[in-house]
Formats: sequence, structure tokens, C-alpha cells
Amino acid sequence: MSTDTASAPLFRYAAVTFDCADPVELSNFYGEMFGLSVAYTSDDFVFLGGKDGAPGLGFNRLADYRPPTWPDPAQEKQAHIEVGVDDLEAAEARLLELGATKPEAQPQPDRWRVLLDPAGHPFCITTLV
Repeated sequence: MSTDTASAPLFRYAAVTFDCADPVELSNFYGEMFGLSVAYTSDDFVFLGGKDGAPGLGFNRLADYRPPTWPDPAQEKQAHIEVGVDDLEAAEARLLELGATKPEAQPQPDRWRVLLDPAGHPFCITTLV
């Protein structure tokens, strides 16, 4: 690995974008979860921006979107995010109120909880981060 950074481009994390059937619905869910507001919107895309240029989240309409079927491998989860929380029980309850669902499969529920967002994407909440 080269240590010469004089001509290397600089990279910074900007966002993760989720494919979904309804970008407004999904952005509302994550906006409430993280306290992010809409920075850009179009008919097929919503971007939630963080404060002071912090990374954000994007939501892209996909006409033939098929939600992941985790833990069934028929339509793998593809990717998921880990969300740090102070209290698993309280965080889970709040996210269920916002529209998340909780699948029966919970690999290590004492360490983290797997939830599904309104479009079916799995994500985890944990006190470990």
C-alpha cells in the first residue's frame, strides 16, 4: 500500500442510498429516527442531509423494487446499517411506533435487535457502538 498522498484524491463519506418503492415514506421513517431533514427532493429521490454537512441518507424510487426477505435467502438483504442506541427496549419501541417491524429471527437479541424499515430493509440497533 502506498503512503504517498500528495497526488491521491481525498474521499469523504457522503451518504448511503436505499432503493425503495416510495422514497417519501422511507425518508420520513429515517428522518424521524435520526432527526434529519430533507435537503433535496424530486419525484424519484429524497435526500436527508445532516447538520453542518454531515453525511446523509438517500432514498431512490425503483419501479420493480422487491424488499429483502431476510432471513430467507430468496432476496438477500444486500446491505444494512447498524444504529447505536442507549437503550434497546426504548429504541425498539420507538422504531416500531414509527413503522418498523420486528422479524421473528433475532440472532443475538441481548446484543442487538434486527428490525425492518417500512420498505423491508433490515437494520440493527445495538448498545455496542
